[in-house]
Amino acid sequence: MRLWPRSLTFRVIAFSTVWAILTLVVIFTLITTLYRQASERGFDSLLSAHLFNLIGSIGISDTGALTGAPDLGDLRFSEPKSGWYWSVEPASEGVHGDLHSSSMTSKIPSPSVAEVPFNASFQRSYSAEGIDGEQLEVFESEFVLDAKNRAARFRVMGNQSELEQEIATFQRRLLTYLSLFGVGMIAINAIAILLGLQPLRRVRNALAMVREGTAQRLDGRFPAEIEPLANETNALIENNKRIVERSRTQVGNLAHSLKTPLAVLLNEGRALGGAKGQLIAEQAASMQKQVDHYLQRARVAAQRDSVVYRTPVTPLVQRMVRVLQKLNPQTSLSLSLPATEIVFAGEREDLEELLGNLLENAMKWAKSAVSVTVAPLAGKDDNLFEISIDDDGPGIPEDKARDALKRGRRLDETKPGTGLGLAIVADLVNEYGGVLALERSGLGGLKAVVRLRSLQ
Repeated sequence: MRLWPRSLTFRVIAFSTVWAILTLVVIFTLITTLYRQASERGFDSLLSAHLFNLIGSIGISDTGALTGAPDLGDLRFSEPKSGWYWSVEPASEGVHGDLHSSSMTSKIPSPSVAEVPFNASFQRSYSAEGIDGEQLEVFESEFVLDAKNRAARFRVMGNQSELEQEIATFQRRLLTYLSLFGVGMIAINAIAILLGLQPLRRVRNALAMVREGTAQRLDGRFPAEIEPLANETNALIENNKRIVERSRTQVGNLAHSLKTPLAVLLNEGRALGGAKGQLIAEQAASMQKQVDHYLQRARVAAQRDSVVYRTPVTPLVQRMVRVLQKLNPQTSLSLSLPATEIVFAGEREDLEELLGNLLENAMKWAKSAVSVTVAPLAGKDDNLFEISIDDDGPGIPEDKARDALKRGRRLDETKPGTGLGLAIVADLVNEYGGVLALERSGLGGLKAVVRLRSLQ
């Protein structure tokens, strides 16, 4: 099971996107944590300052009554149920009275000293529930007010729910800004990656041009990382071309060296006459056909791995159908072609020989009609196309279809021929990695189906 797509672009963009998201998440967490810590420190500092101002604003009378009118400089201490309160309560004997802010409409309980003890400075802080259900942060201190050691308990309470709301608002804004920044960063990163991988697309397009035969090598300037690949590919193309040319030269030399001896044998057999002369002539002619065939196979084998051969199928089929229709006017020959052009990944001469043998075989055995159909194999393989040739002749029984492809095997000795036609077609199709099938035709005779590779 493949976990990653094969696309290099997708992998790089996906990795960079995941990394960007993780980075933004870490940044968001770090900033919000630092902001919370700073906000809480500032909140505590504010409550501590208010507490000292409150202590400095309260006195005690000779009778022990708490006196003073504190002004902490914050209007929230005068708004009822605002969550910002202060209170001063007696903390020792001889002190009476109870002072509190106008915002504090009811008493807010405090935990016992056993639950939350004072520190060495006689201060403590704790959380409590406010009058309106809000969460409070309380700073409390006990302070001696005069030389008689009469003390009071001072409390300043701040609305911690407001602090949490401010922090949540900051987090939402930060998340919005970081999201917009992240989307922009990912988009810019994707564009940069696509532009950075553009040379690979140029190499792919150049290879497609070479494969289609419109170019002989990879031309153009490539980045330093890709240039060695382009150079090695060009070297491979040149090596293939040298192999093909050398094979063609050897084929030509072999054909030339065998041409004269075979011609002499053929002429001598004809000149000799009689049964022996006819036998010699027939064998020499058969040898000539065999040599031609194997030379053809050698040529195809030499070029099959080349990437620069392309043959348009439609015009070639049309031309061959016209020629055979003229040679066989008594046979009805129909042709069906695809709407889009199909390009055979091979040489024109090979496709001509392949079609020529199949068409000649169909015209020879047909009673009155032959049908030729060329079509791409849609839904199976975009690089394959099919040629089917139907006739209304006697056909070939299924148990003899394999024998018909054997070299020199003729199922009907009364018909002219050497028995090499279908065997040559089978060899050519095999050399190009295609498929040849002999089936029963809808016209009643033989249906020869050839599947070959095409160029996109």
